[in-house]
Amino acid sequence: MAHSYTPGLRVTPFATLQRRRILPLKGEVTVRVGDLVSRDTVVARTELPGDVATVNVVNRLGIEAHQIEHYMVKKVGDSVASDELIAETRPFFKFLKSTVNSPIDGTVESISTVTGQVILRRPPKPVAVTAYVDGRVIEEIPDEGVVVETQGAFIQGIFGIGGEAWGKVRRVVESHDSVATPSSISTDMGGCVLICGSLVSAETINRAIAVKAAGVIAGGIHAGDLKDLLGYDLGVAITGTERIGTTIIVTEGFGAIAMARRTFDILSSCEGMVASINGTTQIRAGVQRPEIIVSRPPSPSDREVATSSTGLQIGDPVRVIREPYFGRLGSVSALPSDLQTVESETRVRVLEVALDDGEKVIVPRANVESIAL
Repeated sequence: MAHSYTPGLRVTPFATLQRRRILPLKGEVTVRVGDLVSRDTVVARTELPGDVATVNVVNRLGIEAHQIEHYMVKKVGDSVASDELIAETRPFFKFLKSTVNSPIDGTVESISTVTGQVILRRPPKPVAVTAYVDGRVIEEIPDEGVVVETQGAFIQGIFGIGGEAWGKVRRVVESHDSVATPSSISTDMGGCVLICGSLVSAETINRAIAVKAAGVIAGGIHAGDLKDLLGYDLGVAITGTERIGTTIIVTEGFGAIAMARRTFDILSSCEGMVASINGTTQIRAGVQRPEIIVSRPPSPSDREVATSSTGLQIGDPVRVIREPYFGRLGSVSALPSDLQTVESETRVRVLEVALDDGEKVIVPRANVESIAL
């Protein structure tokens, strides 16, 4: 049987997941293997070195570099406050005295007798890494972090902005193809992850930001609205560092696209539960999808479907990612082995997709992505 490997995304009501929680530089791990953690549990912490400020003391005092230590009031390692005296001359006539004050709060890091400059460093910045999801620590990485395992609903999106957040799942619309409006979002939705169905506009997102919603999940968004929200054109490298106040995850693509019914149904079934979300998206090497995780214990009806790397097979669920069937869901119904001529008059490998409404269409294999259910 012919096979086709097609990258895709996962949309499943139940999965076992592991998340690495790593510090940006070595520090202290605060939990141990076997510990149960919640999403806001600090699992590791460290301190980032503060920024530095350079002060040209020799120019300010009018002295030679090799003389600098004689005129310093503060020594290496001493703490300083903003505008505190750090160096001065000691002339016979006091009105000829020159002084140098610290421009920052911090410590004296170095005094150079070669350049005549003093380097001050601001206080270190504490950094704490949380578990992000409810689960159990299954691995400790000494001085760096841990791996947390969780179980629950897992949905990957197409695109997102904003970093990690969490909040109770709240459904804003009644169906997967409904459009949320600003009036759909009430003030009691602050801190919630809002399920907005189909297209979400800049006005609706601004309303979500105003009520301090943790996240907005929708089928599609207009590229122009995204630019208006950010104030600039988004690049193609990686997202996740945007600070607009609310994490946004798009499950289908750009434009007016209904959220996949299965995605909407899974999210609706999680209403009232707490979801951990991350809008970080990387579309080049090391692809990273935005994600929604709703941690919960397994129920008797839950089962995991093992994902396979052997490629697409008949019956596998897929999403069409090119026009004229863009955003449509279905399953593979045939995998012809021969090349076929498509509308562009090129000969490519194709597959037959049985769309959810029963229609069967022929599309290039490059025009679909697999969905791991």
